[in-house]
Amino acid sequence: MDMLSSGSLTNSQKDELMDQIKYQIAIANTQELLTKMTEKCFKKCINKPGTSLDSSEQKCVAMCMDRYMDAFNLVTKAYTERLHRERNKM
Repeated sequence: MDMLSSGSLTNSQKDELMDQIKYQIAIANTQELLTKMTEKCFKKCINKPGTSLDSSEQKCVAMCMDRYMDAFNLVTKAYTERLHRERNKM
């Protein structure tokens, strides 16, 4: 039986553990976001990989990353608002 279900943790310890878990999830989500953004923007903008990016590739990557982040932020905001609405209904 684990410590959470056995009740051997205090409420403070449970809260601290949940905060640590949320932090680790946030880090994992950020890493996944960066990985996907890098893959998609590289595939879209870099035709012939080399030792440096030319100005058009730099501009394309910057714009791609900006659009990706805008879309991510929009989806995150909508999801957060939906969660708040659902919680308020309960």
